[in-house]
Amino acid sequence: MTSPWLNLSVLRKSRCEEAKLNPQNGQNVVKQVDIYRDTPVRLLGYSNEVGESFRHLIPLWLVRGTYVVAFGYVFADTADKAKKANQIKYESESIRSYQLKKTIADTLIWQSFASVIIPGFTINRTCAITLSVLNRAARVSQGTRNWVAVAVCLSLIPIIVHPIDSFVDFVLDRSLRKYF
Repeated sequence: MTSPWLNLSVLRKSRCEEAKLNPQNGQNVVKQVDIYRDTPVRLLGYSNEVGESFRHLIPLWLVRGTYVVAFGYVFADTADKAKKANQIKYESESIRSYQLKKTIADTLIWQSFASVIIPGFTINRTCAITLSVLNRAARVSQGTRNWVAVAVCLSLIPIIVHPIDSFVDFVLDRSLRKYF
């Protein structure tokens, strides 16, 4: 019998994390690569953070365009996970429908918060605070202040990814996922 809850957190693990969990780690086991998690396509999910880093230097339409790219990534990953969930054999069509809805909802919510909303807000506020602090330094030119803020925000992106992913998993595991 198929579990009533499709373990999406396993689908989100990287290949390295799966290898640690695999009891056959010492054997040659072929793993399917998730192009949305294990390849450079994953970087599309960070496009809005790059846009936020440059917000004070580029036109607003360009910043908004980075959000279009990031949400495009979110929808593409959601469609991919839905397709994979739909290919699983279920006992009945009602179970298939239920699992498919759960997969879509979980992936869409998780990706929206972990890839777009929380990181975008974090980078936006970091840039604002950095610029505010630097604006108090009268001897520093405006151009230097702008580029230091960009450098701070861009350097923060790789640091915030895993903690935000873990935080979103933590919150969803203790809230919405309990009721699915």
